[in-house]
Amino acid sequence: MSITTDFPKPTMVAVNGVELEVFEAGQENVGNPIVLCHGWPEHAFSWRYQIPVLAEAGYHVMVPNQRGYGNSSCPSEVSSYDIEHLSGDLIGLLDHYGYEDAIFVGHDWGAMVVWGLTLLHPDRVNKVINLSLPYQERGEKPWIEFMEEIFGEDFYFVHFNRQPGVADAILDKNTSRFLRNIFRKNVPPVPPQPGMMMINLAETETPLGEAIMSDSDLDVFISAYKASGFTGSINWYRNLDRNWHLLADVNPIIQQSALMIYGERDAVVRSETLSTFVPNIDVVNLDCGHWIQQEKPEETNRAILKWLKQQDAT
Repeated sequence: MSITTDFPKPTMVAVNGVELEVFEAGQENVGNPIVLCHGWPEHAFSWRYQIPVLAEAGYHVMVPNQRGYGNSSCPSEVSSYDIEHLSGDLIGLLDHYGYEDAIFVGHDWGAMVVWGLTLLHPDRVNKVINLSLPYQERGEKPWIEFMEEIFGEDFYFVHFNRQPGVADAILDKNTSRFLRNIFRKNVPPVPPQPGMMMINLAETETPLGEAIMSDSDLDVFISAYKASGFTGSINWYRNLDRNWHLLADVNPIIQQSALMIYGERDAVVRSETLSTFVPNIDVVNLDCGHWIQQEKPEETNRAILKWLKQQDAT
């Protein structure tokens, strides 16, 4: 059977004032929870290669479509997507299943949420595994102000905040093309184009590089975004400065054992201070771009399982 037809059926779970669409596997492994948190513009389906392997390895696997994604709730208030709400949803998930804590795995924006969750609720996080996005040191200036100075007004984080609704409408209008064009690998280096990257991707006729997934897998993402639109998920970006303020007084050091998986060709910048803020960190590098667990599923699974086994042995 294909991955698409094998994917778990969802359950709607009420947490923290919203409903999350949750995909679950390994229910027979109750007591050994692992929660997988997707990034943008993704979906729980981006963990399709990890779910059966982790269940087989003895984990109770829970994969939510986080708020703003898939069939999960899409609140209209922008501030409903700040780190307190996003981490609160994950705490609500643990409470729903009766868990004190769990291993949390995040990719891209999901990694940002897992780092933030661990800072805000350290007693609910057993171990951390993050892909692509390392711990982000909280600087002197709010994130968007800082990014605008460094990267300019066309940088997509800045554009999402300074021109609300503009990119959302273009992505909604060009959903299939945008998702086809962003989920690529082996993209040849090209000089930076004028304009905003995500809008350019949505309007580009011919994508660069190679597709990272089959058309039937891509259709899962396309149909989800055609139903939900992009605004809920983009609202995560519109809370970066709010999150900067919310995390002002939190102890910035993460004590949990953690694994960081980088893609060697990922455009996301590596952290030079990772071990300062996450002293119990191990790092793995895979030969891939940004969509690590989809580009290199077997290598990702091996790295995760090997690290978890080492943790259990200590």
